[in-house]
Amino acid sequence: MIDVLNPADGTIVGQVEQHSEAQVRAAIDRTCAAFPAWSRTLARERSEVLRKWFDLVSADKTAFAELMCRENGKCLSEALGEIDYGLGFIEWYAEEAKRVYGDTIPTHAKDAAVIVTKEAVGPVASITPWNFPFMMITRKVATALAAGCTILLKPAEETPLTAYKLLEYARRAGIPEGVFEMVTGDPVQIGKLITGDPRIRKISFTGSTAVGKLLAAQCAGTLKKMTMELGGNAPFIVFEDADLDAAASALVSAKLRNSGQVCISPNRVYVQASVHDAFVQRVKALVEAIPVDQGLQERFVVGPLINRAAIDKVGELVDDSRQRGAAVMLGGHPHAKGGLFYAPTILVDVADDMPIASTEIFGPVFPVYRFSTEAEVISRSNATEYGLVAYAFTRDLGRAFRLSRDLEAGMVILNSGSVGTASVPFGGVKQSGYGREGSHHGIEEYVHVKYTLMGGLA
Repeated sequence: MIDVLNPADGTIVGQVEQHSEAQVRAAIDRTCAAFPAWSRTLARERSEVLRKWFDLVSADKTAFAELMCRENGKCLSEALGEIDYGLGFIEWYAEEAKRVYGDTIPTHAKDAAVIVTKEAVGPVASITPWNFPFMMITRKVATALAAGCTILLKPAEETPLTAYKLLEYARRAGIPEGVFEMVTGDPVQIGKLITGDPRIRKISFTGSTAVGKLLAAQCAGTLKKMTMELGGNAPFIVFEDADLDAAASALVSAKLRNSGQVCISPNRVYVQASVHDAFVQRVKALVEAIPVDQGLQERFVVGPLINRAAIDKVGELVDDSRQRGAAVMLGGHPHAKGGLFYAPTILVDVADDMPIASTEIFGPVFPVYRFSTEAEVISRSNATEYGLVAYAFTRDLGRAFRLSRDLEAGMVILNSGSVGTASVPFGGVKQSGYGREGSHHGIEEYVHVKYTLMGGLA
């Protein structure tokens, strides 16, 4: 069995089964066996069962939120927000199931017709991370099922309880065994089994770039279709013409969400030199007003990091930056509460050659860099292997358009700190991955295009 621990106090929240190789293979078999029948259900039928899943989970949001708080450490308000976000994907793809359209193309032969259809790609598998244990699952599962695919899910070992609860409600909604399966256990073993099975036609993975590369290499032998949402190193740019109060508020909200353990978390804060000090003081005042505590409460708090490795990594990055010349404006140490709590930290005088500038921090740390010109900050923002999201605050319309064009990211967020919703395409470029989740683009990842020539019609 796998013990699931509360990162706030180390207590055992629950246990899930550690599936053996034979059990994983059996789950793959069920997923593949269920595909022919599920892929031939009417789009309306798939829509109806997804809608029922949506309704059942919606009626029990508090229970899901409290469970997430205990196994993940995020606060109740964040958990409820994540549930609404995740439910949006079930609702969205319940409708998109009915909108996977084909084409007719003007024929090139007088006795023929040309038809283009879109068909479910096949049985798929998905691997999800611990930082969004609800939304990551609904985003992948609802899309796959809407497209007519069956899906095998492997949730993170740190947060599998929310996943199993979602599976329970899916069964109650009428989503049968085989159509939606779940396995937990050794990630290396499970990864090899699903990537090596030629019957699994697609893998959807959210996690680190290092693991994504490994999975891509393992999938090469069977040329699986893949959706990869990988690491990030998001720049957050504040120009001197920006609304500094709005920018500071957006930065703090985006950075401290899930204690900074988010792939789209601002990782490098670039502030134009003329407003640097004024902006940092605004951010400092906002951060100081936010308590650090366990998450089972209504107010927003900065919760614990997920495990000891996470807090050690954050501490080492901060200590290294300090030794290399960065100044600590706030925090800079583990929180007095002990355990896995790290004090929200603001670093200034950070340089581009420090390790923190090229590392996905995954913690409540604000590294602040000065810049002078637009061209300079665009160049520095793009000087990374990652390209998931970039944020910028400016009132200059021309500059906003240039930033949207020149920043190398799959998502450019201007004058806001909010990125995701079910109706937009989420995903990155460069080593942040490929493919999109959300919007009508998301369901296209789960279908393939078939061209049919109907000859002999003359």
